[in-house]
Amino acid sequence: MKEQIEQQLAEALSVLQSDGTVPSELSPQISVTRTKDASHGDFASNLAMMLAKPAKRAPRDIAQALIDALPKSDSIKDVVIAGPGFINFFQADDAQSAVVKNVLEQGATFGHSDIGAGQSVQVEFVSANPTGPLHVGHGRGAALGASIANLLKVSGFNVQREYYVNDAGRQMDILATSVWLRYLALMGEEFNFPSNGYKGDYILEISQGLIDSHADRFHQGSQVVFADIVADDPQGGDKEKHIDELIARAKDLLGDESYRVVFDAALDSILNDIREDLGEFGVVYDNWFSERSLTDDVSRVVEKLDKSGHLYVKEGVTWFRSTDFGDDKDRPVVRANGQTTYFASDIAYIDNKMQRGFDQVLYVFGADHHGYTARMYAACEALGHSRERLEFLLIQFAILFRNGERVQMSTRSGSFVTIRELREEVGKDAARYFYVMRKYSQHLDFDLDLAKSQSNDNPVYYVQYAYARICSVFRQLEQRQLDFDEAAGLAALGRLTETSETDLMTLLATFPELIQRAALAHEPHQLTGYLRDLANGLHSYYNAHKVLVEDDELRHARLCLLKAVRQVLGNGLALIDVSTPEVM
Repeated sequence: MKEQIEQQLAEALSVLQSDGTVPSELSPQISVTRTKDASHGDFASNLAMMLAKPAKRAPRDIAQALIDALPKSDSIKDVVIAGPGFINFFQADDAQSAVVKNVLEQGATFGHSDIGAGQSVQVEFVSANPTGPLHVGHGRGAALGASIANLLKVSGFNVQREYYVNDAGRQMDILATSVWLRYLALMGEEFNFPSNGYKGDYILEISQGLIDSHADRFHQGSQVVFADIVADDPQGGDKEKHIDELIARAKDLLGDESYRVVFDAALDSILNDIREDLGEFGVVYDNWFSERSLTDDVSRVVEKLDKSGHLYVKEGVTWFRSTDFGDDKDRPVVRANGQTTYFASDIAYIDNKMQRGFDQVLYVFGADHHGYTARMYAACEALGHSRERLEFLLIQFAILFRNGERVQMSTRSGSFVTIRELREEVGKDAARYFYVMRKYSQHLDFDLDLAKSQSNDNPVYYVQYAYARICSVFRQLEQRQLDFDEAAGLAALGRLTETSETDLMTLLATFPELIQRAALAHEPHQLTGYLRDLANGLHSYYNAHKVLVEDDELRHARLCLLKAVRQVLGNGLALIDVSTPEVM
């Protein structure tokens, strides 16, 4: 209906431009919104007020001219002017109930649109370093990124989901060295494990796998390994230099081939675990992009930036003039030792994305990356690409609470709750729903006890129960040997005059608009809020009115309404990958 009214206003505007009432060169964005107060109609537009100044006419005069020029429509029973010049539309009674027929005809595609047709979007999310299992902090980014991608896809965008695998760099060397040192400990060597190394049982499991597959191939005596290594932090030394020297020692003692075996064993084990974890969490990617594959691209983009005058050398370090593009300070791209920085790889990755031709590249980052976006925009622009093609969603942290107390976590120390543990404790449905029910820019307090409860206070239970409740009605229909004639029910929708029935139909009609808004704003929480409202409407209706009445015509109509509500609940839950149980 919203689109129909917008089209009718466009036709009316064309008439006014033809007769000279409104300047012909105007091309305003026609906006129609639902009213908050039913006494003001069902829809409203401010088009007349937008046209008043350029037309040099009073807004209410323009409003009346637009109304007079509107094409006739059986879907609209009245159009009035309100306030300073709003045009309010009252839809015909049968137009309101028509949404039930639309839902039942379109089924799983109800809510889909083509607003993004012809546009390609890449959504990169999670992209956690493969240095350990995914923890609950990654879970929110996973749930949000996947849900945003789903919303964009049903809105007509060509969507690619990508995971950037940081399979190169210092953190991966720390991981490989940590695995090797645990391997040595399992082989009987005694030493103090570096304070800056990766801990946790998963490291021991990978190390044991090396022993099972390669026996003592990588064995070295601890005295040789730690000879002349700078002391660690707890011993009055420097933990960063300590681990860096151990990395260099590992590479020297093992040699390139054996070091790569240890490195790949760690990478493959953790990356496979990440893939499995995300898959079981309902998150699937179209592409897993390796940082290692950017080796040649890094050199190329550094040379490109140098030739375009965006680099300079100071004290042996090569710097990118990111301040020329709005950053607060310049950024190093090549260290004094000749090695490129992490940021150089990020620049190459941006260029790679742009070369692949995406109209929009969406990064779903953690809030700790808030200082990173300015340099990314700067790099994009310096490479000759429009910064408007980049967008960053900074996801605030999710904090777990159990028994009213915050659960403490640390990835490096190995003390954290994994996505797998969360899923096992509260279930995938609750985890996926809870993660997206708050706006991404807001902190999320994840109450584990609430997520597990079977009560109306648990939002996912409340919504799923609405779906299951409708399924129960149809089971009762069979048990009582009553019939349901859908065609007869659709023909009798005019019988649905209760306020709670018309409220449900209004909610159903807003679903396509809601999906478009949530997709364009990248805000899945709008969807969970809608589902909560729809579930609340269903529960209120069910508690107030009997559905399986003896009046055949009324029963058929009410069952059509419930079937449509069930369909929309299912469509919405599918977009956030939450199941629709028929029995609860």
